[in-house]
Amino acid sequence: MDLAQLVHNKEKVFGIMAIILIIIFAISLSPKTLQNDTYYTVTIGKLIAENGIDFQDHFSWHELPYEYPHWLYDLGMYQIYNLGGWDAIYISTCVLTAILGICVYIINSNLSKNKIVSFIVTIAVMYLIKGYIAARAQLVTFILFILFVYNIEKFLENKKIKNAIALLVIQTLIANLHVAVWPFTFVLYLPYIAEYLVCEIIDIVLYKKIQIFVLKQRMKIWNKKLNKTKSEKLNKKLQADVIKLQNIQLKVEKIKAKREEDKEKAYKITLSKNKNVRWLILIMIISVATGLLTPLGKTPYTYTYLTMIGNTMQNINEHLPLTLANNTAMMCTIIVILALLTFSRAKIKLADLFMLGGLMFLMFKTRRQQSLFVLIGSIAFVRTLTELMQQNLDYPVQNFLKRNFNIFIAFILIACNLSLSIHLYNKIKNDKYVNPKTYPVEASEWILNNLDVNNIKIYNEYNYGSYLLYKGIPVFVDSRADLYAPEFNTPTGDKSDGKDIFSDFINSSNIGSYYGDIFEKYDITHVILYRTSKINMLIQKADSEKYKELYSDDNFVIYEVLDY
Repeated sequence: MDLAQLVHNKEKVFGIMAIILIIIFAISLSPKTLQNDTYYTVTIGKLIAENGIDFQDHFSWHELPYEYPHWLYDLGMYQIYNLGGWDAIYISTCVLTAILGICVYIINSNLSKNKIVSFIVTIAVMYLIKGYIAARAQLVTFILFILFVYNIEKFLENKKIKNAIALLVIQTLIANLHVAVWPFTFVLYLPYIAEYLVCEIIDIVLYKKIQIFVLKQRMKIWNKKLNKTKSEKLNKKLQADVIKLQNIQLKVEKIKAKREEDKEKAYKITLSKNKNVRWLILIMIISVATGLLTPLGKTPYTYTYLTMIGNTMQNINEHLPLTLANNTAMMCTIIVILALLTFSRAKIKLADLFMLGGLMFLMFKTRRQQSLFVLIGSIAFVRTLTELMQQNLDYPVQNFLKRNFNIFIAFILIACNLSLSIHLYNKIKNDKYVNPKTYPVEASEWILNNLDVNNIKIYNEYNYGSYLLYKGIPVFVDSRADLYAPEFNTPTGDKSDGKDIFSDFINSSNIGSYYGDIFEKYDITHVILYRTSKINMLIQKADSEKYKELYSDDNFVIYEVLDY
């Protein structure tokens, strides 16, 4: 292909370049070191593949019921693990991250017709959510969420049945892949419905409608009486009401026309009354049934609620409220958005404003939602920024790429992207899949070789419980926090009949209660701890006669319990 052809095909060349750079950037962001959830994911996936779903936990020694909230993801990750171990899991993370980045870019490009801005924003989005990129179910649901919003937008644009079907399919997949976030799909419908309702309310001229109703009822009465008696007086009253009705209707039309004119001249917020929203509401109602298309029974309808009323959200870091002072990147992101809306002539769709505002509210309630604020909010941001650009261009914004993209711009984009990608990759290239400082790699081997794991009750800490169960060691607690909360493990459905193992762990590990009492409550026989943990320091200083040290390395220590 010669230079003339390249110039002629700028959009195609830019699109290929953008996708390649996004893939490279995705690889640089994908962590090699695995998170604790990945270990139980693979282990549970193996259990499902071999035995199916029996709603019982097989990996702690408490004998608890378990709801398998992301059974399909667990099964899929186990199949990937079977292909090539942790290497395959790492490659799958790179692939899914690249797919996510490509989806963000293509969807924003399609909706805004602004490829350059869409590419730059995509790189920014991926960088901002890099802390949430891991071999976890959320990585798949990120992809599904951005596709979900895209299909809402396309359905409102053309009311095609394929987009409606796509919405239902995506919700069904989410209900099976990551049931905890299934209710969030309904939240994504709300900004569009809210905009439509606002437009409906604005269009209502209530007092005029009342006058019209009264006049029509009076005219019916005059007509009935005129049918019985031909009275000139009644006829005059009827004609007078007809004239009044025509005048009022004319005023209503003028009011509506003025409102439409005001909409066009809106300073900041633009409203669009899309009648396809009525069909979208119907789709949302139908989609409630997608929660039934799982093997999990009522879990899609109860899981999130039970999580929210429990105490696990107050003790898990990613569920805590966002503090901007500790998150410079997110603070800068919010400042950029506010600056765009406040200090420029940019106009924002009311639905986009509702979307950004709602996602920001959820983000401040629980910090893990910052990923969705950035990811889904990118659509509103790119659209608003594109609208501002259009105000300052004397040609359609979709021609911006053809008129401004050249070899120099391409070189700048490639150089910046590769420099950042190399910098990020250099930080992780020497990482191990399993970090021996975080997970008891050698200690777990010692346990398997020296203890009868099926006849002991071992107390372990939350962060590495998943690794122990992956190694085949029954655990006291692991990162499946819901499993250890009474809302979920109650045999009768009454919370008071459940075991609050999670709280007992939190209280003992933070020395909120005496750990010896917790050990006695659960008949603990052995304890594995971080060497730097509070419990270990107290055992060494004050309770050494009650515990026999069996194993010790640089990071972990194992005790046999002699007395409580």
